[in-house]
Amino acid sequence: MTADPSGRPRKQEQEPASPEPTELAAGVIRLQIPINFTGLGHVNSYALVDDRGATIVDAGLPGGETWSAIRQRLRAAGLAIRDVHTVVVTHSHPDHFGSAGRLAHAAGADLVAERRFHTWFEPIPHTHSVAAPPDTSDADEAEEDDTGYLGLIRARRTPWGGSPFPTSRRQKIVRRLATRGLVPSMRPPIPTRRVDDGDTLTFAGRQWRALHTPGHTGDHLCLYEPAEGLLVSGDHVLPTITPHVGGLSPLRDPLGSFLVSLARLLEIGPVQLVLPAHGHPFPDLRGRIEEIVDHHEDRLRALREIGRGGRQTVVEMSQQLFRRPLWGMMAESETYAHLEFLRLRGGAERVRLEDGQLAYSVDPDGSSSARAAFGAAGDDD
Repeated sequence: MTADPSGRPRKQEQEPASPEPTELAAGVIRLQIPINFTGLGHVNSYALVDDRGATIVDAGLPGGETWSAIRQRLRAAGLAIRDVHTVVVTHSHPDHFGSAGRLAHAAGADLVAERRFHTWFEPIPHTHSVAAPPDTSDADEAEEDDTGYLGLIRARRTPWGGSPFPTSRRQKIVRRLATRGLVPSMRPPIPTRRVDDGDTLTFAGRQWRALHTPGHTGDHLCLYEPAEGLLVSGDHVLPTITPHVGGLSPLRDPLGSFLVSLARLLEIGPVQLVLPAHGHPFPDLRGRIEEIVDHHEDRLRALREIGRGGRQTVVEMSQQLFRRPLWGMMAESETYAHLEFLRLRGGAERVRLEDGQLAYSVDPDGSSSARAAFGAAGDDD
């Protein structure tokens, strides 16, 4: 295992993209697209090849570098843009949807995503409600919101009252032009088909079952092929990095939803090979899920210890939960999701301070458990 610039061992997901395609099963080819995004080095784009051409799952970030890499990887696999008949997006993060709209437009391809899928550079649909930060009342909990990040971006503030989303004048102009389809490298990925949990999709001559796995995002989609036990897991299960579960989400309880979704994967049928969006394919789904659940159990335990210091803001708690180099939006978001998990199970209380920040009092002796929530979900199945 190589090391990153800090000297820490480099995780699989941080490795640079290989230019060479890898066939994982008949008609299933991994194409690694380079990215430099939240510490990751690549995204795995899967070409599912059939007699019509190819389906591409996850097309990387927007921009010219990604577009050049897509074309090069397709050529290396004996394919071209014109061979792509379908583009699938696993969820609404830019390293997965960024070039999907451009690829689908250039190829004249269908674009497939989960029913709730929306992105930050498409017009906000007036038929959807806008997500609002939670208030101090627990009596009227917000419902889950199909708009995902759209409402949060419109609100321009985090639910926990931290710093507003930084948006420069240039970013505003680019986003405005992109929503009108006037920036080719950022063409909005508007699905031609939105799928529901349990829908059957035919790619590479195989029948894949759509699995809605909310948690990492509200619209996360996995694909399961039962004949050979293949699971396209997106960011829901990764081989060496624990997927980010944060509070910038349409979900009322992102961590609880994530744990339920993990438990469900153990009930879908035999899985012989997991095809993640980052890192290398791996066979032991159950073992990796157990490690991820343990990680969140450790996070909750750490928050209970932090809670011995009395009521604190999300920002203050995040800076005790994470190392200094990781401080910022993502650390705060993950801390907030874990605090909400505790609060919704009676293990914490929150108040809105005069400066707009949420502060939590965590019961250090509470028993709210990721392991229990995961086990209860499995028992329910």
